[in-house]
This record gives sequence, structure tokens and C-alpha cells, in this order.
Amino acid sequence: MALPEKDGASGLAPFNSLRTLPRLQIIDENQAFTNELPNYMKDEWKLADSGFNYNLVAVFGSQSTGKSTLLNRLFGTNFDVMSEAARRQTTKGIWMSRGKDMNVLIMDVEGTDGRERGEDQDFERKSALFSMATSNVIIVNLWEHQVGLYNGANMGLLKTVFEVNLQLFQAARGKEKTLLLFVIRDHVGQTPLSDLSNTLTADLGRIWQKGLENCKIDDYFDFMFTALPHKVLLPDKFEQEVVKLRDRFVNQNNKDYVFNPNYSKRVPADGFHVYAEGIWDQIMSNKDLDLPTQQELLAQYRCDEIATVAFDAFMQKIKGYRQPIEAGKVLEDLGPQMEEIRNATIKQFDKDASRYHAEVYKRKRTEILNKTNSQLHGFYLGQLKNLTKRAITIFKSKVQEDLKREDYDFALVVESARNEAEGIFLKGAKAIVLSETDWSFEEEQLQLSEEINEIASKSRTEETKKMIKALEKSFQSQLNEHLGLYLNKPGPEMWVKVITKFKDMLDNTEHKLLKRAKSFNSSEEENQTSVDNLRKRSWQLLRKKIDEEVADNIFEEKFRYDDEGIPKALNLIPLFAQIQIPGDVKLDIPSDNELDFDESLIILSETRQHDLTVRFKRESDAFYLEAKRSVVSTTAHIPYYVYLLIVALGWNEFLSIITSPIYLVAFCFFGFIGYVIWLLNLTGPVENFARMVGTEVVKVGRNKIVDGLESRGYTGVADKVGSVLGEPPNRLKEKEKDQ
Repeated sequence: MALPEKDGASGLAPFNSLRTLPRLQIIDENQAFTNELPNYMKDEWKLADSGFNYNLVAVFGSQSTGKSTLLNRLFGTNFDVMSEAARRQTTKGIWMSRGKDMNVLIMDVEGTDGRERGEDQDFERKSALFSMATSNVIIVNLWEHQVGLYNGANMGLLKTVFEVNLQLFQAARGKEKTLLLFVIRDHVGQTPLSDLSNTLTADLGRIWQKGLENCKIDDYFDFMFTALPHKVLLPDKFEQEVVKLRDRFVNQNNKDYVFNPNYSKRVPADGFHVYAEGIWDQIMSNKDLDLPTQQELLAQYRCDEIATVAFDAFMQKIKGYRQPIEAGKVLEDLGPQMEEIRNATIKQFDKDASRYHAEVYKRKRTEILNKTNSQLHGFYLGQLKNLTKRAITIFKSKVQEDLKREDYDFALVVESARNEAEGIFLKGAKAIVLSETDWSFEEEQLQLSEEINEIASKSRTEETKKMIKALEKSFQSQLNEHLGLYLNKPGPEMWVKVITKFKDMLDNTEHKLLKRAKSFNSSEEENQTSVDNLRKRSWQLLRKKIDEEVADNIFEEKFRYDDEGIPKALNLIPLFAQIQIPGDVKLDIPSDNELDFDESLIILSETRQHDLTVRFKRESDAFYLEAKRSVVSTTAHIPYYVYLLIVALGWNEFLSIITSPIYLVAFCFFGFIGYVIWLLNLTGPVENFARMVGTEVVKVGRNKIVDGLESRGYTGVADKVGSVLGEPPNRLKEKEKDQ
């Protein structure tokens, strides 16, 4: 392959031998828009990721004026050109390709005045409207001899272009312009380019003034003029001028650089196919083409596509958080991770969508931001729930641990545990609040506080019960110690001592209760209730102890006789009948359904006093007779000589026992057993056991005798023996069973 010749001035070369990029008919002769444009933008022309860094050039001109040839030489494209042998239409519809080594899209528009369409100028207007709505620069290709002519110079088409431009950009007057680059072909040099430019400018001014007096042509268009020599007669000169012209398209330092930023339609490359197709659909439906609206529609469409891609990637990144959060686990660093993932998603959206219509972009950005925040809000609430559970667990554990210490202050224990639990919750909750959200955890914090208060209240109730139970136990221990001492020595001052001591112990216990109650932050009402319950419970313990002391058996055992053995129970019944409250002692024992204080003062009712009096008198008479018998039996004792006689007569037997090892061991063994039985007071049980064993032995022996007689045929004798020994005959048993 031969290298292209380079022009010394510009450093650019003609495209004689360079490989060209593929072309695409975006609108065919039947005015149908292609579906292949996005694929060509991405795969063939590699412009889909160019953003705003691309431009679009369209060419207008009469049919067979060399438009396609000019584009091929100027941009390195391969549009079809007219055959010299048959002058007929070659470009049908609108074709597009990318310029070689430049981010420029080239549109080759079907020529005007073609005999194929005749007087049908509908497509000319539509193609002009489409080109104006999409192109930065429009090349107007005309011959030198056509300058000054109305139809030959395409003044009719230019008038259409002016009208279309006003329709599209009147609202953006002075902000968006289109460059009309007039390329005068076959310029021989007799008429200077400046004169040709003035002629064209004057002609443009004339067609502009008709009905457009309120606007200036310079508000909507910029004009450039250039000339090219004859391609056939001066081919080398033609190529040199084409190279110079191309430099104005690629060299930003060229003073005649054509791609001014004001010419851009602000359509990102990745959305151009959507924008172009939308423009053509509007044109085909004969609706008024509102270019800003089309740009907004494009922005909405592309922003939605970009948002969908970004959001799908976002969902893939966060799907791993759902299961552990739903399982109740608190995820560390969840907040920073959610912030990072969300910001990466928004950044990805901003990268591709920020090129589009600003208002649409901002609106769609807000939508995807809200959408991602909505998804993350579920994790936020789940994390708050898990943080609440963790805080409650920590609070319970801390309270239980601190309550095991001695001399704890319940209020300080609860306050310390509360501060630790709420601190952990607040730290975790603040860490997962994302920027650009209105998330709040006040409700969860309030709920946590309420649950902590409820747990603290239950713990306080339990600890209060434990405290009161411990105080009652201590009170009962002291009561048992002192009350028995007073009741065992009955006298006129007995109840004074009992009640006075009870009052002192009760006051001391109440003091301890109120002192401990301060650490529980109990209210006055709660303290008074606890004191009332303590007083009532203490009085019940006193009554229980008194009832135990005056039970019939204990009362009889303790107070049957005085120190001299004289019965005194009858004299003590009136003393123990009722508790006597001293006048200088005030007992404020509350009465309720469980306890009637006045009734509780009565220990022995009148009926019981009468029964005790009768029973004690009857038992006293019996005790008197028993005492007399004891005196008589004591008087009739065994004479002393009898013991001497027993020793004398049993001396031989005694010697035989102590001299015989067998007798001595047996005597010692049975003597030891007897001593143990006597020492343990087991005489009665041993006697019962011996009687039971004897009965069983007699029974077994009787059965053996009867069975032996029956087996030898002495049935009658067996029946008589059984009757004598108290056992029914077996035959009677069998008869009874048969009956």
C-alpha cells in the first residue's frame, strides 16, 4: 500500500489509499429510520462512549453536484458517487458514516432538484428539518456558476432551512447557532471569493427579510465561505485545497475552525440514536418539532436506561446484607458500606447521565437517589431493630451482674446500665444514617427507652420483693429469739414486753426498708405501700409465733405445773386469751381483706377458753389419781434381802457365763443390742417387729401342718386343725371360689 502524499502546510494527506469506515443508510428512500444506528455507533464507529466529544456535519446541495465526492475526499468516507457514464441519483435518503481519524459523524443527504422525486419537495423539507435538528455544521455544496441564481444556488432550500431553524431555535435565540459552510465548487478564480461571498450574503439577506424582519440572520446562523478548484481539470490543486479545508475540521488552532461549542446540540453520543429517531418520528407525524422537548424526551429515556443499569448493579452489591440482618445480626460498618455502595451507584449514573438535559438529569438523579435510599432504608430499620435488641441484652446483663454485688445502689446500677446500652445504640444508629436522607431513629430510641424502663421497673419490683423478704426473714429470726423468752415466763408485764419489743424491731426494719428504697427511686406512694405491707406481714409473723406457743399440746406441756409442781394452766388462760396493747405504744397495722387487726388481737375465743378449762380440770383429776398410785407403788417396794438372795442363788450361773467364751460373747452381744435399743428408745418398734415376726411364723407353721394333713388324706383332721388354729379350711376356700 502506497503512503498518501502529505501537504507541506497542514501535515494532512488525502485519503486515496486509506481504509474507510463502514457507512449506514439511516433513512431510506421510503423515509423509514434504521434500527442499526446504535450498533454502528458502538461497534463500527466506536463513538458511543464519546459523550459530547463528537460533532455532526450534513451536506446540502443539488443532485449530481459532487456532494458525496466532496465528503469522501474531505472526511475519508466511502459514500456512493455518481458515475460519469450515467448521470442519475446515487444518494437515496440519508446516509451516515464516521470521518476517518476524527470524532465526526457525516450525513450525506439526498440531493435536491432530482428528477426521481420531481416536484415532490416533501422529503427535501423533512431532510432539511432533520439535518438542522441534529447537525452542528451544514455544508452547502454549489457550483460557482450557480451563485446569484435562486434555484441553482438552492435559495429555495435555504429559505426552508431558515424557516426550520426559526421553528427549532427561536426560543434559544443567540444561544444555539448553526454554521452554514458554503463550498463553491469549480472555482476558476476570475471572480474573487470575497465577491462571491458578498453575492451569497446579499441573496441570503433578501430571502431572510420576507416575514422575518423582527429577527437578524446573525442571531441564528454563522456563515463561512470557501472555494475548491475543478476536480477534473486541476486534480492536484483540488486535493491540496481539500486538505486545507479538512484542517479546519480537525485543527482547533486553525483560525477558521468550524466546530464552535455554540453549534453543539448537546446530545451525548450514547443517546444520539434515540434522539435522532425521535426527531424523525416527530417529522414523519407532521407534528410541530419542539427541539427542547425532544432533548428532554431523549434525556428521560437515556437517564432511565442508565439508572436501570446502575440500579441493577446496586442491587447485586447489597443483596448479601439481607440475610444476616434478618437473622438478627448487627453488621459492623454497615453505614459506611451502604454509603459507599450508594455513592458509587450515583457516581456511575452521573458519569453517563450528566451529559443530558440538566433538569431531566437532576430529576432522574433525585429519583435514583431516592430509590437507592428506599432499598437501604430497609437495612437501616433492620439494623436499628438489631441494635435495640443488643442494647436491651446488654442492659439486662449489666443490671444482673451489678445486682450480685453487695451494698449495691439500684438507681446507680440502672443508670450505669442504661447509659452503656443507650450509648451503644446511639453510636450504631448514627453510623448508619446516610447523607442526603431524612432518616431518623427518634422513634426507635424512644421505644428502647420505654423497654429499658419496663425492664428496670420489673427488676426494681423483684429486688424490692427480695429486700422485703430478707427483712422479713431477719425480723422473724429476731422475733423467734425474743418472743419465746417472754412467752415462757408469763406474767402481768408479758404483753408489754412482747409488744414493746415488736414495736422496736418493726421500727428498725422500717428504717432499713426506707433507706434501701431510696436507691430504687420509689415514689412516696410506693414507699408507703411497702411499709404497710411490711407492718401487716410482721404482725402476721407475730401472731403465727404466738399461735405456735399457745397450741394445746405446747401450752399444756409448758404451763401444766408451776415450779413447785402445782397446776397453773387454768390461771394463765385469761392472760393468753388476748394480746394486750400498752397504752404508750401505737401500732399502725393496716387492716384489709386478709387481716383484721382488731380480730387478730384475740388469741383464745371464749368457747376455746371454756373447752380448755373443762379439759384441764378433768386432766387435773386424772393426774391427782395417778399421783396417789405413784405414792402407793413407791411405798410397796421390794425388800433388799431379795436382791442378796438372787445374787447367792445365781452365782454359779454368773460364773458359767463369764468363764465360757461362747456364753460371754453371746451375753455381751445381746446385752449391747439391748442397750442400744434402750438408748435409742426403740423398745416399742422392736416389740412390734418381734410380734409381727412371731405372727408370721405361726401362720406359716399352721399352713404347713394343714397342707401336710391334706396331702396324706386327712382332710377332716386338717379342717379341725385349721379351725382350731384360726385358718379356714382350704376346701371352704375352694368352695367359696367356686360359688
